[in-house]
Amino acid sequence: MTERQREQFAALLPLYEEWNAQINVISRKDMEHFYEHHVLHSLAIAKAIQFKSMCEILDVGTGGGFPGVPLAIMFPNARFTLIDSIGKKIKVVSDVVDRLGLTNAKALQIRAEMLDGEFDFVVSRAVTTLGEFVPWVKGKISKTQYHPLRNGILYLKGGDLTNELFPFRHKVKTWDIGEWFDEEFFETKKVIYLPI
Repeated sequence: MTERQREQFAALLPLYEEWNAQINVISRKDMEHFYEHHVLHSLAIAKAIQFKSMCEILDVGTGGGFPGVPLAIMFPNARFTLIDSIGKKIKVVSDVVDRLGLTNAKALQIRAEMLDGEFDFVVSRAVTTLGEFVPWVKGKISKTQYHPLRNGILYLKGGDLTNELFPFRHKVKTWDIGEWFDEEFFETKKVIYLPI
């Protein structure tokens, strides 16, 4: 990481603390584990794939900006569109993006189904079941491939996913985040990859 990236990561906590005092973006008790539960969890996607320059990534249901904001810091040459249907969350994300100087990220208040455009990858963090999520984004995946992983969905989720992943069992790949990070929080967490 560059010094600039280190500064941006360090600036995240004060920015979210400031916003959290006004709007409950992140649960108050979770703020003490901010870097572990939100930033590091988001960066688990970077263990599964290195986004190439000019890659287009859509973060659906970004909430307070996760996983999109940490990934935009990590991959300054990729382009990120962070969307959520809730205006106050997008207000926070837009401010964080501006104040961090993330020229490769934009935040929009829109539902995934209403958004036009094509993306190499769609990322998200446990917004709903994968079965419900896939139809929202299926038509938004670009056919042009230039990563070792085929274009598709990279989804962060925890718990027993056996039933949820069963319909996708012939295509889906999962990584156990606990194999990358030692913290107990990651024991049941996974990165789910579904090529589209």
